[in-house]
Amino acid sequence: MTDLIACLSTGKGTWIHVKGIISGCDWDNIFLITNEFGREKFSSEKKVELIVVDSNKPLLELVEDIKKELKDKITGTEAALNLVSGTGKEHMAILSAVLKLGLGVRLVALTKDGIKEI
Repeated sequence: MTDLIACLSTGKGTWIHVKGIISGCDWDNIFLITNEFGREKFSSEKKVELIVVDSNKPLLELVEDIKKELKDKITGTEAALNLVSGTGKEHMAILSAVLKLGLGVRLVALTKDGIKEI
């Protein structure tokens, strides 16, 4: 399939969406960008790698932290990306880090008909 990168942060009901994205496909690797709360509370039946960041850091530092953690871990030249959970600052940092790594992205979302590229 491909690797999945998803934000796992704030937003009512968004963790259910992320769990649906995780379980809805046979991903090669799953990377969840989260915070300490996510590390402590999130569980998944599938193997996921939690990348814990401090979203209180300045945006440029956050970008570098995410980029450093993802570097050399993505198996292909593109990744599926889900940004339903989280804040705009987190979304900007994730997208910037992924693009700075030279990866293409396919935005994916959980719909009533399953996982769809949007």
